[in-house]
Amino acid sequence: MGWITRTFSSSIGKKMLMAASGSFLGLFVLVHLAGNSSSLLGRTTFLAYADYLLSLGFLIPVFEILLLIIFCTHVTLALLLFFENRRARPERYAVVKSRGGSTLASQSMLYSGSVILIFLGVHLRNFHFISQKQPLADLIRTTLDNPVVGSFYIIGVLALGLHLSHGFWSLCQTFGLAHPKYTRTLDKKAAVFGLAVGLLFALIPVFVLFFPGFLR
Repeated sequence: MGWITRTFSSSIGKKMLMAASGSFLGLFVLVHLAGNSSSLLGRTTFLAYADYLLSLGFLIPVFEILLLIIFCTHVTLALLLFFENRRARPERYAVVKSRGGSTLASQSMLYSGSVILIFLGVHLRNFHFISQKQPLADLIRTTLDNPVVGSFYIIGVLALGLHLSHGFWSLCQTFGLAHPKYTRTLDKKAAVFGLAVGLLFALIPVFVLFFPGFLR
């Protein structure tokens, strides 16, 4: 267990573990996005996807527990690194120079992460911690048809996209997959990736709010 202690006690070790946990969470988000996107193909296709998930049986709670552990690890490491950075640099620089990786996404990671945490709690309350008495397609419609709830979901998934864009950039930096020569290209790719994820997720509440026939 000594290597675990050494890893958690070093800044680079925390960054690598956070990047690894973030990679797993990002992969889950992409799989979740692929499944949710089946709703754009119609009610029948989406319900077939929902039925497939239910057919996985005991694997679902096992995966949920694993996901919870990784999520808590990611959040804990993020907070530890944030406070370490604050202690190392208690005062802000008088001048902030433009540099690779310094973007809206990187500067708002704490805020976007906080929004995601709140969004996740609301999302689980609406779709997970309930007694399912109606088809998932109908549950989505009745939940997101409320303009306040639908708008909140749009904000939540856009914050997720923003968070993922810097997460993708940071992952490449942490594991040495980036090079100063390609910093601008990497910034653009990360931004496009995050924007695409956020907008694709946002299509569902947008369609529910503005297209009455969606998922009927």
